Amino acid sequence: MADEEQGAGGNGAGGNGAGGNSFQPQVSILAQYVKDLSVENPSAPQVYSWQVQPNLDVQFNLNVQDAGDNVHEVTLKFDISARSENGVHFVVDLSYAGLFAIQNVPQDALSPFLLIEAPRLLFPFARQVISEAVSNTGFPPLMLDPIDFAGAYVAQAEAAQQSGSGNGNGDPSET
Repeated sequence: MADEEQGAGGNGAGGNGAGGNSFQPQVSILAQYVKDLSVENPSAPQVYSWQVQPNLDVQFNLNVQDAGDNVHEVTLKFDISARSENGVHFVVDLSYAGLFAIQNVPQDALSPFLLIEAPRLLFPFARQVISEAVSNTGFPPLMLDPIDFAGAYVAQAEAAQQSGSGNGNGDPSET
């Protein structure tokens, strides 16, 4: 009885022989890094005496490039500025990227992974870099709200489909 249970384990160790997992989808993060970071505090030291709340403008962009065989670079680009009628409080520009090795992923699932899941994995780290950069300018840390990458992907795909500029595979390469 114990011999039977050992061979029928649910972890995939038994069964149809070696190499059974060779065609399973595999994704790994090879590296993640700050590609470019610019932090400006152009109105210092006067900005610290201003008694106004600045308007915060946060823009993000997403870029995907091939970086080799089955390796893709996903880059989150943030342009953030805090301004008031007194002037510019701070400006942060960040490009934060990750290298993803992807094997055995169907072509129709590749774009959604690269434009939804990969940025979702990178975002918390980019947000931390931004928070620390703003804090280092003498302002309170800026904690960005989470981004709905799935919603952005769907909106971009729908816009491309409606405008007729879609490339046929539903791949909105930039958001």
